[in-house]
Amino acid sequence: MKFIHAADIHLDSPLTGLSAYGDAPVDLLRTSTRDAFSNLVSEAIDESVDFVVIAGDLYDGSWKDYNTGIFFSREMGRLDAVGIPVYLIYGNHDAESDTTKKLSLPANVHAFSASKPQTFRIPELKVALHGQSFKHAATTNNLASGYPAPEPGWLNIGVLHTALEGYAAHACYAPCSIAELSAKGYQYWALGHVHEFAELANDPRIVFPGNLQGRHIRETGPRGAVMVTADEDSIVSVERIFTDVLRWHRLEVDVASAGDLVETVRLVGQSLEKLIDDTPTTKPLAVRIVLSGKSAAHGDLFGNEARLRAELLGLSASLAGDRIWIEKVRLETSPAMDAEMIRARADAIADLQVLLDAAPTDPALLAALSEDLRTIVDRAPHDLSELLPELKAIRGGELGPLVASIIPGLVAHLVKAS
Repeated sequence: MKFIHAADIHLDSPLTGLSAYGDAPVDLLRTSTRDAFSNLVSEAIDESVDFVVIAGDLYDGSWKDYNTGIFFSREMGRLDAVGIPVYLIYGNHDAESDTTKKLSLPANVHAFSASKPQTFRIPELKVALHGQSFKHAATTNNLASGYPAPEPGWLNIGVLHTALEGYAAHACYAPCSIAELSAKGYQYWALGHVHEFAELANDPRIVFPGNLQGRHIRETGPRGAVMVTADEDSIVSVERIFTDVLRWHRLEVDVASAGDLVETVRLVGQSLEKLIDDTPTTKPLAVRIVLSGKSAAHGDLFGNEARLRAELLGLSASLAGDRIWIEKVRLETSPAMDAEMIRARADAIADLQVLLDAAPTDPALLAALSEDLRTIVDRAPHDLSELLPELKAIRGGELGPLVASIIPGLVAHLVKAS
């Protein structure tokens, strides 16, 4: 017996922050959650699975229109045509009472109640699935504690959307512990909510499959679901299957040895070539490049991010055509000469360094900067706040740390030009 366990599909999750990038593969990104879901359905059909489990957040929230639901019904029709049923719970993103648009579920789709725990039985397989959907997005009570006792002699599967203990990075929805889940006596826990794959226990198997498709740079690496093989009332294996159509990657490059922008580009090119060689698939990659190291190139790179990104876009196009998109280049380099070394020069730049040292705590300067910058920032599109955390700092009046972060690059740029 085989079944697929998926979660956190977030169908038609909206794109944010990409309006600033005219070169973004918007069409691919816009349809990526649908395409990944279609891949999942194809995998279920090709492998002739007995059923599919979706552990919450099938949708990303209320639909913009009914097309999201129509797409889901069409994909479920593909499964129904070959006799594959689907069992799903609703999570915090698609909680029952918070969804404004709905369509009737296809005949082969069975949704767990949000009012109390419910059990679906598949007698011919001797499988019992226990679960409860979210009534409201902010479901912070322990749902698992109310799940029923296992069916003796059957394969018991608990379906739960939960933050689980130890996942502080995720909102604490339907909290519970591994020990509590283990004590239920089920053979498998199909969890959702955490977007990273994790197999937390072997007896019983407690699994987060991760989400089907990475949607931004915080969701890097391969994405998909798990294929579970069972033998009567025990789990034989849990294997990852990958459904993503575009893969996000954070590429860190040490440019300590670079002396200028040209040498920096060369070093990044070497790392991009290695990334291409190490990625066996021809799957498109969305790459954030992070430059680090104490480098003489720091002054050349400061304030030159637009040209640097354009250089790297051209380089990646020559190496891999349209396969790689450079989402962003983040500078985390530091100057080869620190502030103490600059002050020891005993020249005009040293005098400037002394003046700039006081800038982050100068109330008059910060007030004047705030007034000037707020006029510009208030006109900026809201999407840019996701791309430029500096805008949030300006809006919040937190200019001291921002000014302090700029000074080393500014001085390094002047040193480079002198």
